[in-house]
Amino acid sequence: MTQPINLNAARLQKAVPAAEIQIDDALIAVSSLMATVVTARRDTSGVPAARGHATIQRLAKAQVALVGVSGDILRVHGELAEIGRETAGLDLHECPEIAPNSAALVAAL
Repeated sequence: MTQPINLNAARLQKAVPAAEIQIDDALIAVSSLMATVVTARRDTSGVPAARGHATIQRLAKAQVALVGVSGDILRVHGELAEIGRETAGLDLHECPEIAPNSAALVAAL
């Protein structure tokens, strides 16, 4: 069963920004963890500088991966906005605002 384009657009208008925020939250959490790990290593007497280095490298790798995911989701956001314009004639000036005829659907979700 197909759904009206405006309903799908309204769902996407909520889901995409929510995903962007959650990715940012994850990046903040990993960055905070990185700061805590490095601070603990520095402030714990008797811990050599080399200890925990592999852990710090893994955290840095996770940060880079999250930045990449963030960029991919931003590109998806742009692509979906373009599909909305092409497919439904939605005039998406400022995301997440959508065409006036869909505003009630967004509020209802």
